[in-house]
Amino acid sequence: MQTTNQYDGLKNKADMILIVGNIDKAVINTRCVNDLRVNQCESMLDAISLASRRNYTKIFIVMSGFGKKLDSALSSLRQTCKDTKIVLLVEMYEEPLAMRLIRSPRNPQASADDYIICPVENSILCNGLPGEPEHAQSPGSALRDEKLAAKIRHLERLATQDDLTNLKNRRYVREFLKQILDRAKKEYLCVTLLIFDIDNFKHYNDSFGHAVGDNVLRQASVMMQRSCRQHDVIARIGGDEFAVVFWDKPQDDEQSKLPEEERRQINSSTQHPSEVFFITERFRNEISTANLSSLGAEGKGELTISGGLASFPRDGRTVEELFEQADKAMLKAKRSGKNQIYLVGNPGE
Repeated sequence: MQTTNQYDGLKNKADMILIVGNIDKAVINTRCVNDLRVNQCESMLDAISLASRRNYTKIFIVMSGFGKKLDSALSSLRQTCKDTKIVLLVEMYEEPLAMRLIRSPRNPQASADDYIICPVENSILCNGLPGEPEHAQSPGSALRDEKLAAKIRHLERLATQDDLTNLKNRRYVREFLKQILDRAKKEYLCVTLLIFDIDNFKHYNDSFGHAVGDNVLRQASVMMQRSCRQHDVIARIGGDEFAVVFWDKPQDDEQSKLPEEERRQINSSTQHPSEVFFITERFRNEISTANLSSLGAEGKGELTISGGLASFPRDGRTVEELFEQADKAMLKAKRSGKNQIYLVGNPGE
């Protein structure tokens, strides 16, 4: 932690940043912490102490490690530095919580201003730190930088988001699944992958046009989001094919209260995250009875899906293995009459 005397008495010195938490996994290149304008500390108490004595342009918080105390700790930090921008550095599975902690018109009392998915380049952390006063930016230059930053944020979203449905994309869901499997191996979490597609989707495109087909995909996405829990990750991975990663957060899972050996035994059996079969069946029933006016007067009941489920660790321990097994189950569902969800060769129950 950089708390040497060279930083004391800097309360009136602006244009500094503070990084709070363990940055080893959060930052790709940690050289930026050697900059005299960048401080680092491990605990939130140290962060509050530093923020009370120094002016920081930004404070980056590595979410992992702070647990349930993060909300109250952020509130205390915000009270100490009301005008400082607070940015959360989050793992993919922490994104739903991060979104809840971000200020918005609906949530003006939240403590954080923004979040970034880890790992991040150190240049992103240090971006926006001005140089010496004599090199201050002109208003025109600042405006250009703001527009450039907005374009960069837009491109970053496109890199992980499907532009048609606003769901996550293939790249995101594979990386998320990799991260949550790493966590599951350590904490004995249950994780299940669902892959599904819309039966006979080519027929809708051929019969009604691609604009109608796109609308069907958007409607299916909305219905899937309504059916799933907030922390489950839904992605469009190509054409009319979708993937969902179901996982149980430890704080929501009664199994987390059991001894480690019992949790390990449960995880190695046939357990799946709570509600998985209920969620998938609810979605399948909803989409098959939806009134899709874009498909004409007979649109109601026209749309069905087929899917396959594969669970960690029983059906696979890697991203590739789970995708392969879920895909095989989906193909079996197709060959068995469609409009159903299979679990690695067995009908979902």
